Amino acid sequence: MDINEFTARTEGLKTRLYRTAVLYLGSESLALEAVDETVFRGLRALKQLHRPEYFETWMTRILINECKKELRHRKREQPLEALAETPAEAFDALPLKTAILSLPQELKEVVILRYFSGCTLAETAQCLEIPQGTAATRQRRALRLLKLELSEEE
Repeated sequence: MDINEFTARTEGLKTRLYRTAVLYLGSESLALEAVDETVFRGLRALKQLHRPEYFETWMTRILINECKKELRHRKREQPLEALAETPAEAFDALPLKTAILSLPQELKEVVILRYFSGCTLAETAQCLEIPQGTAATRQRRALRLLKLELSEEE
């Protein structure tokens, strides 16, 4: 894959990467930074991509690693409760988003990739580097927990 093809394919993928990052990080500005860093890292490591048909999965995996790195960094800097809530963040505090963010990390990853990033179950498993059966199990468990969480709010 050459740099022109990388640029074209990345442009088509940026919206999906952004949506995924927003759900992981809970912040639009952090999501933009994560996507930018993902594109930069993807470009630097382009020669390591041996199978261009897995480009989207590969880039998604880079994004997930960037988001996890940012979450670890934020956790060290200050607790989440200490962050001031802006009006935009208050608006985003919808029951579904809150319920998804309260899931354990391994379940949250599956839900975000499957339902908000448009990945298939096979792509989700590949991005998370887990067997497809494990991804399916995590998906079922996450949906069961979300159903419980959301039904309690009614």
